Amino acid sequence: MAKKILIIDDDPIIVKYLQAVFSDNGYRTCTASSSMEGLEVVRKERPDLITLDLQMPGEWGPRFYRKLRKEKDLKDIPVIVISGIDGDHAVQNAVAFVSKPFDPEKIIGIVKNTIG
Repeated sequence: MAKKILIIDDDPIIVKYLQAVFSDNGYRTCTASSSMEGLEVVRKERPDLITLDLQMPGEWGPRFYRKLRKEKDLKDIPVIVISGIDGDHAVQNAVAFVSKPFDPEKIIGIVKNTIG
């Protein structure tokens, strides 16, 4: 069974691009365009990994991350932050921090190292 990646980003162009990159590399994807929606999708889909944008309308990524870490069934899901703002400090214990614009090869490398 292919591993599943949840993409949380409010930019539909980035989402489509990441979906293409991940599916070309054999991963399944699900998406959310906000932090709030992200938590619902995580609970429903149980992804193997999450890519998280920091700057989104409503709630920012770091708040989603803090909520995720409070749920014991979900708190061990690895998170890769992909953001246009410098926010290394914003998400403690993220697997990696990748700034936009990003190199898809770099992201796939991180994903493979993290979930295989």
